[in-house]
Amino acid sequence: MDVDRHKRTNRLIDESSPYLLQHAHNPVNWYPWCDEAFERAKKEDKPVLLSIGYSACHWCHVMAHESFENEAIAGIMNRDFVNIKVDREERPDLDAIYMEAIQMLSGSGGWPLTVFLNADREPFYGGTYFPPHDKHGLPGFERVLHTVADAYKNKRGQVKDAAGRIVAFLKRSGEVQPGADHGRCNAEGGDANAGAGVDGAKRHAGEEEAVPVVHPDLEAVAGPFGFLAAGVAVAHGQP
Repeated sequence: MDVDRHKRTNRLIDESSPYLLQHAHNPVNWYPWCDEAFERAKKEDKPVLLSIGYSACHWCHVMAHESFENEAIAGIMNRDFVNIKVDREERPDLDAIYMEAIQMLSGSGGWPLTVFLNADREPFYGGTYFPPHDKHGLPGFERVLHTVADAYKNKRGQVKDAAGRIVAFLKRSGEVQPGADHGRCNAEGGDANAGAGVDGAKRHAGEEEAVPVVHPDLEAVAGPFGFLAAGVAVAHGQP
């Protein structure tokens, strides 16, 4: 089993981060943070799934085992998204920006951080830990993927509105607009602008690893994100 698993590699195999290398044999077609990933998203008109974590994060490893090593879920991710994996210890600037966005969206934050972006690097939805399937009142990651992919295809105006509101919030809060940071994929340097993008970014001392019992309920999300929450609720058999 391990021999077969290690025959398969993705683009993270050329990275130096131990955390990213832990995901180099996932069936997910991971990219590191780089222009190439966003160029592909724009060319193929797909949303980006950004996953941020770190090596010592327990729930990061749980979600990796439950979802990123799951062939069926990885198949959905590869078909409907361009997938990016980031080590928060290597890119605290990106972590600060997108954590701020998720805190604005859900009222809480933590790791793993799961963020859905457009091809301009603008977040429009997200959360922290998702179980693979509906569990203890939490929406399953597989269902969230289907809902977000459908919204991106069929409710683009609402997705654009959600992204615009989040970016406006980030500007007001002092964080840098996500689209301002660019980088290239390479094995030696990773992102050409690593460490740039946030000047004195706020560190969120109250954030901890995400645990399932504190994950925000997607069905309670209001405002411009209600269309996604509604889709999740309907798929879950609720009125």
